[in-house]
Amino acid sequence: METKRAVEALGALAHEYRLEIYRLLVERGPEGLAAGAIGEAVGLAPSSLTFHLQNLHRAGLIVQRRESRSLIYSVDFGAMNSLVGYLTENCCVGSTESSCATTFKPAAASKTSKRKKVA
Repeated sequence: METKRAVEALGALAHEYRLEIYRLLVERGPEGLAAGAIGEAVGLAPSSLTFHLQNLHRAGLIVQRRESRSLIYSVDFGAMNSLVGYLTENCCVGSTESSCATTFKPAAASKTSKRKKVA
């Protein structure tokens, strides 16, 4: 991943609602979620939701597809893995510490999430 793309992706994630939307879509996997369900889960009005979804889409972090009359959004997992790889590609290059090796483990669940449970 190029530095410019990484900056765009990180910039898109540097907002409370966009990060919450992104994490919700990561949880949903490739199946994704309809825009209305996303808005309901994070508590955003449609116009605000559209703004945030477009920002994530322009940054290449999510993809959209149309199913009947609904727009379904899902994470571009290739882009996500590229970003994580970019952030960790030189991890501990000059270190002899074995504890420095990267392992991808999910962070502990956030206790401050305001998100509603999506069925």
